[in-house]
Amino acid sequence: MTRTRRFVVAAVVFASVAGGLVSAARQPRYRAPSELPANRAGVPDWKVDPNFKNDVFTFVRIEYDSLRRGFGRGGGGGWRTDWPDAELNLSFRLQQLTSLRVNPNPIVLRLTDPRLFDHPFIYIVEPGGLVFSEDEVLALRKYLTNGGFLMVDDFWGDAQWENFLREIKRVFPDREPQELPVDHEIFRCVYHLKEKPQIPSIGAAYAGKAEGITWERGHGGNTQTVHYKGLFDDKGRMMAFIGHNTDLGDGWEREGEDPWYFREFSEKKAYPLGINVIVYAMTH
Repeated sequence: MTRTRRFVVAAVVFASVAGGLVSAARQPRYRAPSELPANRAGVPDWKVDPNFKNDVFTFVRIEYDSLRRGFGRGGGGGWRTDWPDAELNLSFRLQQLTSLRVNPNPIVLRLTDPRLFDHPFIYIVEPGGLVFSEDEVLALRKYLTNGGFLMVDDFWGDAQWENFLREIKRVFPDREPQELPVDHEIFRCVYHLKEKPQIPSIGAAYAGKAEGITWERGHGGNTQTVHYKGLFDDKGRMMAFIGHNTDLGDGWEREGEDPWYFREFSEKKAYPLGINVIVYAMTH
């Protein structure tokens, strides 16, 4: 990694989540493949010090191909789910609530893009139908074994897990994702989470509100139990953080759309865990 740890901070300063976040105005929906909207979807902008323009945290989303018809590069869903609102909002919160220097403009890369190695953190969303090419398998293996960190988010049920596991086993045939205990440092390195949070999409949250259901139905298999798993290298460093039966991205994306969803899922769960994961990745 060329810049993997150059912008790690010695101390991280946060406002309290309870009352520390103020929901922004409702943001316009945007679904262009990889370009940011001219108005940044209503998210405030900020300037990066020109002397340190390359030493900032940039949120990198991975574009991938998908086996599921209508997903991936063919259009709609897949890798572009929640783009760009989720990372625009999360980047703003990182800049606002931490001492990290943050790039206001998230980017999209393929795993085979040589620029990948300029960034220590990457994000894959909805991997339930993804398929890696052989070149991508090799690129991801090289990236992770050389200090990179992968966050995986928003896939539900048994079939989607089996597809992701099959693909990640192509990358590391001899490694198994390990369930993380709630007392693992990643759940308490900044915000102390007392339980593993489950974040449903906003539609699923409202569908289950009366019954207190926080899981998404209709995916097949067990979707009630949230799983957070880690993939580790030979020295015990976490290379990947995998969230199954949860959707942190919707918690970031939907800020400003609905006060109840913001209070219950964005403010209390999605932002605290997202910030924890990034700070952990940047300091380990």
